[in-house]
Amino acid sequence: MIQLEVKNLKKYFMTPAGSLHAVDDVSFTVEKGKTLGVVGESGCGKSTLGRAILALNEATGGQVLFEGTDITHPKGSVRKKMKRDMQIIFQDPYSSLDSRMSVQDLIAEPLNITGIVKGRENVRKRVLELMDTVGLAARYRLSYPHELDGGRRQRIGIARALAVEPKFIVCDEPVSALDVSIQAQILNLMADLQKERDLTYIFITHNLSVVKHISDDILVMYCGCLAEKSECDDLFEHPLHPYTKGLLSAIPIPNLHYKRERTLLEGEIVSPVNPAPGCRFATRCPHACDKCRAEQPEAREVLLNHFVACHRAEEINGL
Repeated sequence: MIQLEVKNLKKYFMTPAGSLHAVDDVSFTVEKGKTLGVVGESGCGKSTLGRAILALNEATGGQVLFEGTDITHPKGSVRKKMKRDMQIIFQDPYSSLDSRMSVQDLIAEPLNITGIVKGRENVRKRVLELMDTVGLAARYRLSYPHELDGGRRQRIGIARALAVEPKFIVCDEPVSALDVSIQAQILNLMADLQKERDLTYIFITHNLSVVKHISDDILVMYCGCLAEKSECDDLFEHPLHPYTKGLLSAIPIPNLHYKRERTLLEGEIVSPVNPAPGCRFATRCPHACDKCRAEQPEAREVLLNHFVACHRAEEINGL
């Protein structure tokens, strides 16, 4: 069952130099209980996409449907329900937490705001349950964020997101600031929680190794636009967009004797401010033609459930 449907979503910011196209005409769907990984280099619009879906940044255009309800510009009862059903885990587990509040108070805050748990004693019990769920020892309940390491701080953020029993969570690079060993713990925790609670994730990251571990489908973004979207295994085995091929070839392989062909991306990155017509990747693409420079490609289903925004996808991949 499709839980989230995004149609031609746009988010522009006005700057002194003009209109910055942070997210430009992006469309996709996410099935209930699945994880959509969103990848791309820094500044491609990944985080803005997640925030626009949750209406933390008001969309400039397009539509967002959650379980059939339009939540693009939520108001009243729709917004109140959305705050419970949809949550976000922020990238920086320190700056997203109030340093003046204890762990107990931080986790209790969403419970008190929504009123889903009544009474101080019941709230305290629920906080301890959530701490146990995310693997945070009860002895830390009176500690403050600055007294904890990054992994424990991120567990607070996960507990806060789970407190209101959501159906859908945007995970905005939740492990990028953590050590590798801690990353694995958090990723495994999130995978376990998804199975237990039938949660739906949008997992935003620039780390392709991480996104392969946790995602069912992957969406590749470039300069605010959708470049490619397919099932996880299919994208890693048969990338069709030149940009995706470049990203995958940059993944380090821990084998000194392994030889592979690298796809080097050269050329200048186009400015997202008042972008010219044409494909945003044309300035770096070795296959770019006159049509690419003049006309923005739309995402097409080139293979089954494999969408690519490239005029020459079939030609360059021999399809």
